[in-house]
Amino acid sequence: MRPDTEDRLHTLTGRWKPSAASADAPPAARLRATPDRSHVRMLVLVGVLAALVAAGYLWLARPRPQPAAPASTVSLTRPTPSAGPVAAASSPVLVHVLGKVRHPGVVTLPSGSRVAEAIKAAGGVRPGAKTGTLNLARPLVDGEQIPVGVRAPSPPPGPATTTVPGAPGAPLDLNAATPDQLDDLPGVGPVLAQRIVAYRTQHGGFRSVEQLQDVSGIGAHRFADLKTMVRV
Repeated sequence: MRPDTEDRLHTLTGRWKPSAASADAPPAARLRATPDRSHVRMLVLVGVLAALVAAGYLWLARPRPQPAAPASTVSLTRPTPSAGPVAAASSPVLVHVLGKVRHPGVVTLPSGSRVAEAIKAAGGVRPGAKTGTLNLARPLVDGEQIPVGVRAPSPPPGPATTTVPGAPGAPLDLNAATPDQLDDLPGVGPVLAQRIVAYRTQHGGFRSVEQLQDVSGIGAHRFADLKTMVRV
C-alpha cells in the first residue's frame, strides 16, 4: 500500500500517524496554520500604504529655500510744504450788502464765497424785488459793496480806490462811498456822513442825486453845492 493511501486510511479511522513520506515533506507543506491569500494581500496593501505615508511625510518635511527679503527702499517723496500760505488765503471776507434785501449791512463770509451767498447772508431778496443784472456767481472781493435791486455803480466792483471828491470827472458815488469819503465833501461832517449812510441803508440806496435832499441836515443851499460832486 502506498504511503498516501495509508495516511488517508488512518485519517478515516481516527488513528492517523504521519508516514515516512509525510515526515520527510518540507516545512511549508506541514504547516496548516499558514495565512491564506486574502490575508497575505491585506498585509501587502497595508505595507504599501505605510510606505506611501512615510514618503509623503518625508516630502512635506523636506527643507525648502526661503525667499530673500526685499531690499529696503529709500523714500524719494519730497517733504510736504507748510500749509501756512493756504491758511492765509482762506481768511474770511467782509462785504456790504445794500438795497432790496431783508437785512442790509456788513456780512462776513468764508474766502471764495459768491455774491449769491452774500445776499443769502443778508436775509435774501425782499418780496417782489429782483437782482436784475447782478452776477450772482461772481466771487466776492473783501471790502466791496453789493447793491441789490438798485442801480449798480459804473465801475466794476473791486478794491477800493482813493478819489478826490469834487475832482473833475470823478464825482463821488452816493451808493458806494464810505463815511470817510462823504466826510470830505464840503459842508458834510462826520455826523452828516453817518446820516447819509443810514438813509442809504434804510432805503436800499439812492436812486437819484435829488434824494440827497431827503437826508436830515441837507437843505437846498447845501444840496446846490453837493449835486455836482456826487452821483448814483
